Amino acid sequence: MYPELLLSLAVVGSAYAADAKKGEELYGRCFACHAIEHDRVGPRHCGVVGRRAGGVEGFEYSPAMKRSGLVWDEATLDRFLADPLKAVPGTTMTYAGIPDPRDRADLIAYLKTRPCPKR
Repeated sequence: MYPELLLSLAVVGSAYAADAKKGEELYGRCFACHAIEHDRVGPRHCGVVGRRAGGVEGFEYSPAMKRSGLVWDEATLDRFLADPLKAVPGTTMTYAGIPDPRDRADLIAYLKTRPCPKR
């Protein structure tokens, strides 16, 4: 197993209580390409936890993301947010990642609070 993943899992599974409020502030890093309730350059993030990667209807994903077979849960989001290009080689998401495991845990905690609105 990769050392950085072990560290991430240790933080996510530790006594560290992820802070959704801090995660909301960290979400500002995502604004250049993403929004919570609508697609931009990247797909919307509402309801991402539990969703199949490449699963937003009508959004044009990279072939790599469509083939990834991932379902976004805490572990897969943590791995992807740490290093998107390593987690899904060939993804068109060019963001370098979030190195701090606590920041990733906080961001994931925030995303868990954002289901998609009923339409």
